[in-house]
Amino acid sequence: MIRNTATVLTLALLIAPMAAQAAESTAVLKVHHAGCVLCGPIVKSTLEHVKGVKAVQVTQADGMADVAATVTFDNTQTTTEALIKATTDHGYPAELTKTASNS
Repeated sequence: MIRNTATVLTLALLIAPMAAQAAESTAVLKVHHAGCVLCGPIVKSTLEHVKGVKAVQVTQADGMADVAATVTFDNTQTTTEALIKATTDHGYPAELTKTASNS
């Protein structure tokens, strides 16, 4: 019984780091109606408050353009749909332009 428990615990310790790495993803969102100077920081803050988000980078080509938000997140805690819903609920509709797993 003790040997089986030790084997299971050893396997769990070996598998856990691999599972943690596989959970990280990156999504690039095109966020609309974000042409003002304050819109980019608002979009960034909104996305940073989504549970599971690890990093957000917002870029804007010029003051009249939509913004691109690159979001690194734990895909076991949130989804791209939740990211889009967060910005849309704050008045900035978004669409997914690219996604990747960072394993």
